[in-house]
Amino acid sequence: MLFLILSILCSVIVGVIFKITRKYKSNPSQIVAFNYITALALCYFTFSPDLTEVQANAPWNIYFSIGILLPVVFLFLAASIQHMGIVKTDAAQRLSLFIPILAAWFIFHEEFNTYKVIGILIGFIALLFILRKPSQNTQTKWIYPAVVLAGFGLIDILFKQIALFTTLPYTTSLFVVFVISLVFAVVIVLYQIVVKKIKFESKNILFGALVGIFNFGNILFYLKAHKAFAENPSTVFAGMNMGVIILGSLVGVLFFREKLSKMNFLGLILALTAIILIVLSQS
Repeated sequence: MLFLILSILCSVIVGVIFKITRKYKSNPSQIVAFNYITALALCYFTFSPDLTEVQANAPWNIYFSIGILLPVVFLFLAASIQHMGIVKTDAAQRLSLFIPILAAWFIFHEEFNTYKVIGILIGFIALLFILRKPSQNTQTKWIYPAVVLAGFGLIDILFKQIALFTTLPYTTSLFVVFVISLVFAVVIVLYQIVVKKIKFESKNILFGALVGIFNFGNILFYLKAHKAFAENPSTVFAGMNMGVIILGSLVGVLFFREKLSKMNFLGLILALTAIILIVLSQS
């Protein structure tokens, strides 16, 4: 249970860091780039991936797809946290679990039971309630959490495809993906510096390193939690998603004074209900 709690904490802390960076007018692209430098170093020294095992027959199309999607969705995550808050962003990120579930239904023709169907329907209603903006808010920023939801859902599908490629250890594939993500993130930063004349600032190195540490910690402890609960993976699945929504909501409301309407709170309750139904459907 300790690994699961640590994974939840790391996930929420990443959101807290992005929330704080807004006060310092930091550059999200530079933070994301240094995040991958840190995550790569931790991944290499923790898992010791054997890169000589990576051959031409590896799923490079999936590697490149995830490698490009990760920094892009990460940037939308940062924008969503800054404009919509931690509560709504964390909820949207966790509700992205419905994307691979729908893919299993429509693409792979997986049979669904009543719990799963009801869970999906409640999940969509929850999303509408969560992303509903307060009446006094005239800005339309819902696109940020919407992209976060769709992006992480697609990334989840692609990571599951990598898991099916058993020739390489999963951690080695993860390292390769991080390398591609770093290269793409650096390209974005160089474009901003050269073309848009955006200055490089050293404070982004610190923020990027912090994000990288907790981003990697989230992955590491999540994998360890799955090993600890090898006979009951639904416990990790439910605990992670529900834990992040609950803790993220508490942090957003209590520490950052994020304003939520009654409709938003109802959406959070419905989101937790939907996750419970999805877990029940797998038992």
